[in-house]
Amino acid sequence: MANVLTNLAADIYRAADIVGREAVGFIPSVTINSGIERVAVGQTVRSHFTRSATVGDLTPAMTIPEGTDQTVDTKTMTLTKQRGVAIPWTGEDIRFVNGGAGYETVYGDQIAQAMRAICNEIEIDLATEAYQNASRAVGTAGTTPFASNLDLVVDARQILFDNGMPVTDGRLSLIMDSLAGTKMRKLTQLQKVNESGDTRLLRQGTLIDIMGAMLKESAGVVTHTKGAGTGYDFVVAGEAVGQTTLSVEGGTVNVTGIKAGDVITHAGDAVNKYVVNTGTTAASGDIVIGSPGLRIAGVDANEITIGNSYTANVMLHQAAVELAMRAPAKPAGGDAAVDVMMVQDPHSGLVFEISVYKGFNKAMIYVAAVWGKKAWKPDGIALVMG
Repeated sequence: MANVLTNLAADIYRAADIVGREAVGFIPSVTINSGIERVAVGQTVRSHFTRSATVGDLTPAMTIPEGTDQTVDTKTMTLTKQRGVAIPWTGEDIRFVNGGAGYETVYGDQIAQAMRAICNEIEIDLATEAYQNASRAVGTAGTTPFASNLDLVVDARQILFDNGMPVTDGRLSLIMDSLAGTKMRKLTQLQKVNESGDTRLLRQGTLIDIMGAMLKESAGVVTHTKGAGTGYDFVVAGEAVGQTTLSVEGGTVNVTGIKAGDVITHAGDAVNKYVVNTGTTAASGDIVIGSPGLRIAGVDANEITIGNSYTANVMLHQAAVELAMRAPAKPAGGDAAVDVMMVQDPHSGLVFEISVYKGFNKAMIYVAAVWGKKAWKPDGIALVMG
């Protein structure tokens, strides 16, 4: 039987709009790399990055000077997840529900719930990838931001600005949990139209752009539990400004040591809060912080302090994080599906493959996707701790 899904597509889209959905803020804030080709788990997606340019003297001459060879780096991300939701139906099931809500209504809701579940998993993947690969942090761990002012929006923006990222190109987003969003909605300067210059927050509850950042809420914002390590300090050589790989020693691991996502400070720098991208569970070794690295050098025996646990609200530039998403790989000639359709989820904008399989007195609808994520540029990510 062909074109099973084509005849029922309207029910799928209608259900996707009706079923309750958690807020997604990271998915629409990152670069989405999608395509029609099918892929297998473990395949890679490549991106190219140019290095910083070297400036030289301009010397007049009768011959054209040789250019300096430049190296273009290739970075790869891996499609790590192939996930799906199976929805089985028998003839008896269909007859039963047709006596009530109706098969079209129920199966449409089931597909919407499947897309919801996969979207929520992708949102958490992106939230985790973003916060664990941030450059630096602002805010106070354990304290919901925006209780009285918008200062932390400006402070986070400054981190990206100082890192050399564009902050006025319309691709900047601040993604926060509902607690931070509620605090922001209570700010009187945003509620008053004569001060905010906009009626949308007061009338519709819509958060308006602030300082060039699109404000978004997400149910996927992660709560980070700090590493339990103590007593780490820099080794004899110390660490220079711009260093991202830091050599540490003298630590007491306490099982978890220094974790990815920990916010650390060192005794020689009272200003900056650095985000650990790669941690360690050893008493000595290397950790990696987000680029552009240390802003103030660390000398021998500078004590490292791991900050408290926090809620990982994130400000990021769209180019900083990428989501690659494809349809699952199929064998040559296809599989046993009698119909396949690509459906865009109107809530998240992501595209899923929906297949129908026929069995013995039974049918199955399968909603599937393959995806991977990568934070390419820690320079374009700042934490706003809550």
